[in-house]
Amino acid sequence: MLILSIDTSTRGCSVALHQNGEALLSYELNTDRSSSSMLTTLMHSAVEHAGFTLHDLDAVAVAKGPGSYTGLRVGVSTAKGLCYALDKPLIAINTLEAMAAQLRAFYTEEVLLCPMIDARRMEVYCAVYVHTLTAVQPTQALIIQPDSFAELLQAHPIVFFGDGAAKCKPVLGTHPNARFIAELVEPSARTIGQLATGAFQQGQFEDVATFEPYYLKDFVTTQPRKKVITPSTQE
Repeated sequence: MLILSIDTSTRGCSVALHQNGEALLSYELNTDRSSSSMLTTLMHSAVEHAGFTLHDLDAVAVAKGPGSYTGLRVGVSTAKGLCYALDKPLIAINTLEAMAAQLRAFYTEEVLLCPMIDARRMEVYCAVYVHTLTAVQPTQALIIQPDSFAELLQAHPIVFFGDGAAKCKPVLGTHPNARFIAELVEPSARTIGQLATGAFQQGQFEDVATFEPYYLKDFVTTQPRKKVITPSTQE
């Protein structure tokens, strides 16, 4: 079982190659500039350096979102194109679940994990997971308020992490059960591949023709305001 995984959920991009659940290699590219243009190069390099060709793949996995609209669109389009060309199945993994998978080995079972991705202003994409990666609070776009997560914080310690957690700390940081880690945890194709292994074994594949990224909310652009000329202001 050879799976190539792709993540372009945020400002960077990463690819990983897993064989029977074991990570063979991965490439991570994090930059303030768009790195999606490097995705195809990273994919080919990962497969070739591991001694395989793209035709040897059994499936392609991709982070489906939430995250950057442009990043998700590029990653999913690339994965779908590869599946079409190679006639391979497509596996889609929730980005937040994969982020939680990065940290669960470091905490005991009573600790909840809350990955957060910056969604501009005071809004974040987030979900809350138990140690088994079952969601106790589903994926949502949330504006952080003082009472956010109040019921869960009363019963459990919660670790907040990801590039959206900085917004949460000034609001919830004084709660005794709210924990924040100093390191920035970014989405990674390594954990996408780990979760994709289980999905492959369970036959959880997407319809390549109809699958779309999990944007969670509509893409909004800011248009310049047009000047309205009234008769009294015309020269």
